[in-house]
Amino acid sequence: MLAQRTNLFRSSGTAAARAAAKAAADAGVEIVDLTAGEIWSDLAPTIRDGAIEAIRQGVNRYTDTIGSMELREALARKVSVETGQLWRADELAVTNGAKQALFNVAMTLINPGDQVIIPAPYWTTFPAQVQIAGGTPVHIDTRGNGYVPRIDDIQRVITPLTRAIVVNTPANPSGAVYDAETLSGIAQLAMDRDLWIIFDECYGPFTHDGHRHHPVVSLTPEVRTRTVIVNAFSKSLALTGWRVGYLVAPKELISAVKALQSHTTSNPNVVAQHAVLHHLREGDGAFEARLKCRLTAARQAGLTALSELQLVPIPEAQGGFYFYLDLSSLLRPTLANDDARTADDIVAALLAQAGVAGVSGTAFGDPMGLRLSYGVPPEQLEVGLERVVGVLNGWNRKNRRSKRNRRA
Repeated sequence: MLAQRTNLFRSSGTAAARAAAKAAADAGVEIVDLTAGEIWSDLAPTIRDGAIEAIRQGVNRYTDTIGSMELREALARKVSVETGQLWRADELAVTNGAKQALFNVAMTLINPGDQVIIPAPYWTTFPAQVQIAGGTPVHIDTRGNGYVPRIDDIQRVITPLTRAIVVNTPANPSGAVYDAETLSGIAQLAMDRDLWIIFDECYGPFTHDGHRHHPVVSLTPEVRTRTVIVNAFSKSLALTGWRVGYLVAPKELISAVKALQSHTTSNPNVVAQHAVLHHLREGDGAFEARLKCRLTAARQAGLTALSELQLVPIPEAQGGFYFYLDLSSLLRPTLANDDARTADDIVAALLAQAGVAGVSGTAFGDPMGLRLSYGVPPEQLEVGLERVVGVLNGWNRKNRRSKRNRRA
């Protein structure tokens, strides 16, 4: 009945986790929701003022398909500062969030049968969009290297069919920040093997403990002709619901994206465009600094709470705003007695026993992981992580009892 391509994908795992949390809350259960990939925050005053002014002026007409020229010029200046290279408006497209930017890239770059390398754990949408475009995701397990891919591992999976590699730093869900050496190595591989780099840097403003975000084109300017930069204001300005993203790429690719977007969504929301433009012109960085300060404090408080875990390693949380827990030491001892087999079981236990919603690593290609957001209000984070520690330490005690019973 449905098109065959619908068999290639399911609803986003993160969306499913949010839905489960909402269903429990609707049933009257008090839920601490640590699933969402967003920061709970008020609007930046410049965003609010820009949107209100657009409405007062009666702004309600189409803009150019890939965003107004004024906004693209402002974004080109922004990206030029961030990368240390000059970019022009015709090398940039404004989209309905980073997710549409990535979809546009998949549909304009990937041919049926092409392979795309995606390090795992990965954001659930990366492989889904490759499959929609007719490509094949090829995953590299990064769990043994701090969630950063080894260059040798990437080389081993490159074939004549390889078209691109996805680089997401700081990474969702792991929070890993790719070091300059790794990024330079990926850039060299792309040039040597004629590959595209799809560079998702949506979490770039949020790095911690001395880690630094490096745009790949800043480290290796020569890779610019085969790189697509994807970014958005969803994280950096806490504007997830406003859906303003953008991609930066060679102008031939931007022209193809413009043609595609003209047949899908056309231009992004015009009021949101004006709001972001006003912020880019009038913002002084104070809002972003406060947001970063708040996340830094939440991260530190969260790591302190998680230090009480008995068997689960404390996450590094180098960037972004997630704690990504490696549950392998907790899960492996239970494989023989059916207590738990994947992170799905622990996520279900957290929701049922503690009223805490998290995202299982199975959504990210990792059955031993658990993602918890610390973008929530501090009081919710404190309560939620205290409950998480209680449940996970309870699993540990249960494992020890099971071992003693088997020996007896």
